[in-house]
Amino acid sequence: MAKKQFKAESKRLLDLMINSIYTHQEIFLREIISNASDAIDKLAYQALTDEKVGLNRSDFAIQLKVDEPSRTLTVSDNGIGMDKDEMENNLGTICKSGSLQFKKDMEKQEDIDIIGQFGVGFYSAFMVADTVTVISKKYGSEEAWKWTSSGADGYTMEPAEREGAGTDVIMTLKADAEDEQYSRFLKTWELQKLVKKYSDYIRYPIKLEMEKSRVKEETKDSEKPEYETYTENETLNSMVPLWQRAKKDITPEEYNNFYKEKFFDFEDPIATIHVSVEGAVTYKALLYIPARAPYDFYTKDFKKGLQLYSSGVMIMENCEELLPDCFRFVRGVVDSQDLSLNISREMLQHDRQLKFIAANLEKKIKAELAKLMESDREKYEKFYAAFGMQLKYGVLNDYGAKKELLQDLLLYWSHKQNKLVSFKEYADAMPEEQKYIYFASGENRQRLSQLPQLEKLTEKGFDVLLMTDEVDSFVPQTLGKYADKDFRSVTQEDLGLSTDEEKKEAAEQAEKSKATLEFVKKTLGDAVKEVRLSDNLGTHPVCMVPEEGMTFEMEKYFQRLNPEMGMKAGRILELNPNHRLFGLLQVAVAQDEEKAKKKREKMGLSEDYIKKAAQIKTKSIDNKANVSVSAGTEEKLAKAAEYKANAKSGSLASKANMVKEFNERNSRK
Repeated sequence: MAKKQFKAESKRLLDLMINSIYTHQEIFLREIISNASDAIDKLAYQALTDEKVGLNRSDFAIQLKVDEPSRTLTVSDNGIGMDKDEMENNLGTICKSGSLQFKKDMEKQEDIDIIGQFGVGFYSAFMVADTVTVISKKYGSEEAWKWTSSGADGYTMEPAEREGAGTDVIMTLKADAEDEQYSRFLKTWELQKLVKKYSDYIRYPIKLEMEKSRVKEETKDSEKPEYETYTENETLNSMVPLWQRAKKDITPEEYNNFYKEKFFDFEDPIATIHVSVEGAVTYKALLYIPARAPYDFYTKDFKKGLQLYSSGVMIMENCEELLPDCFRFVRGVVDSQDLSLNISREMLQHDRQLKFIAANLEKKIKAELAKLMESDREKYEKFYAAFGMQLKYGVLNDYGAKKELLQDLLLYWSHKQNKLVSFKEYADAMPEEQKYIYFASGENRQRLSQLPQLEKLTEKGFDVLLMTDEVDSFVPQTLGKYADKDFRSVTQEDLGLSTDEEKKEAAEQAEKSKATLEFVKKTLGDAVKEVRLSDNLGTHPVCMVPEEGMTFEMEKYFQRLNPEMGMKAGRILELNPNHRLFGLLQVAVAQDEEKAKKKREKMGLSEDYIKKAAQIKTKSIDNKANVSVSAGTEEKLAKAAEYKANAKSGSLASKANMVKEFNERNSRK
């Protein structure tokens, strides 16, 4: 029998189709099944207008058959079939698709959903098969034809026998190699997996003869029952996807079970979002917000994205373009026939349809989270514990491009209310005279709540947001303001509590104290960048604060990220001019410099302590040592001694406690 050459430009083109277009060998089964579904669609449509067909939708099916001894895998359908000319045109000409032509002819008709468009999917069979044989009989024809090819060297055509209309694609698999096990495509478990993964929602049943075991009827009641093997033609696909059903017809249990089965989670999701959009771009989506973060969520190994389907056929397992990074925790599926796919149907062409869907889903996710925060705070806080960090990173990414989208979803601990609050809840509770949104960032809430700066704010009834995540130091800077209220760090900025007259008095006090400040700065040298007076300390004599622009938490972050960057926060030593110890120091500076040095030591301003406090280990400064001198002296001394005893020798915590002990002893004199 004479071999015919492919009606393509060259052998090289077919080689490209077989070896380069597809990235995964397993795709071949998806493509062959999709072609079978197309063929059935054509006959099903004809059955709607031609009573002679005598078939309804329930009569159609796709049959898989495995013959391990001969190493063949067959995909059969009872669709429209092909005659000789159609086989020549569709199989002998690369990139010629009968499905595409049918789609063009029927594009104005409803309920016509043809998957195949490019005419290259069939050739994916050659990735796994040495020889591909196609036997087909067109509906209404008495003749069947057989097409056989071993690849780019051409094909043969000859008459064949087939009982009814339809097509058989018989693939003789390649021999196993060291790096490729083609025999796996002859295993029922592998075929089950691939059908479930790629073709689960093909609208016609995909069947496979499965070998099973059962008790022999005659031994049912025996003490030693005997078993027999039998085969059953089992349907592998579910056919109708959950997202194609009306919301009102789906129970919460069905939504949750689908999620757990599809995404291998043991816990029900926090929320479910079911979207159905018709218009310029038609698509359906079923999204889930998990209850907890996967173990690898905050690692580079985590793969974000939604499963993308085109007409029920999975195109991509993780389509990253459909989710912004701030919502990378969302799982789900999107199904649309309007997306522009590349020739292999494995990847998307980036176009306005894709961007339209992504933008809509972003709004839907934001709205669902906002609704959850409002209607079920307990659930939202559970979600926030798992994914709040991701929302914060989302605020920072791309120079704050999505800060307005995310700012109302953030929660921080309220020092005044002793609970998590949103920025809106904080702003709504602000006294009328409060000008700023105050915050403090640090290692934990306990330490932050003992900051000296909180004392005066608390007295005025002003709240402070305690920010304890590493990323939190950057969030207020990125947001800038909320509800026209500027963010203000309690450790870095003027609290804005002083009147103009008080500011004037403070300036005069600073001028009068110039010699004292210069003395302290001179004796401490480069350990601090500046020594200044502060009216934010309440009853506390002294504190160390970072220079505006970079917090100590930021410094730790950059040091951990890259120690060689040399990113350090400037240390500023603040003295309380209203504390009696400062008055004593000021007098000593004016009278006797040596005496002043001793007074400085008693204030806890030893050179050794300051130099150590200026190092990166600032988190080790135990704020428990910030015991107010306004309380009972004996009680404070006892507490200082206790903390000192518990502090590791040589640590900043121990130094800080020694300072407090000095302060308390001096206050008794």
